[in-house]
Amino acid sequence: MKIHIASDHAGFLAKQILVEHLSLLGHELIDHGTNSEASADYPAFCIAAATAVAADPSSIGIVLGGSGNGEQIAANKVKGIRAALAWSVETAQLAREHNNANVVGIGARMHDESALKTIATAFVETKFPADERHLRRIGQISEYESN
Repeated sequence: MKIHIASDHAGFLAKQILVEHLSLLGHELIDHGTNSEASADYPAFCIAAATAVAADPSSIGIVLGGSGNGEQIAANKVKGIRAALAWSVETAQLAREHNNANVVGIGARMHDESALKTIATAFVETKFPADERHLRRIGQISEYESN
């Protein structure tokens, strides 16, 4: 799977960990920055990753920061993006199963390396079952978004 990934300075090391981990699982990672731990504003990086996901609906995205909150908010500004903040395997899976989230925000300062890997892997590997009730709800969100 093609995965667009981005972070600010607080998420840089976590991003490096996930790029390596998910690449070893056979995924194609496209890094949208930042490229160091030097202070950096997250919106440009996260919006770039989200824009790439919106342009390629077969791809997904991961945005990382200290808490993941701002990064998820920035990604959600891109039309067609459903970014969810995940703080556990269960929330990552539910974001995909119930909301067909195509971007996940993860807080690098909130999790150790093992948790980062398991949360990201859960998001990437969980499929959207396309149940009618979830399609209906996602449609309502998309309809509002275009107004």
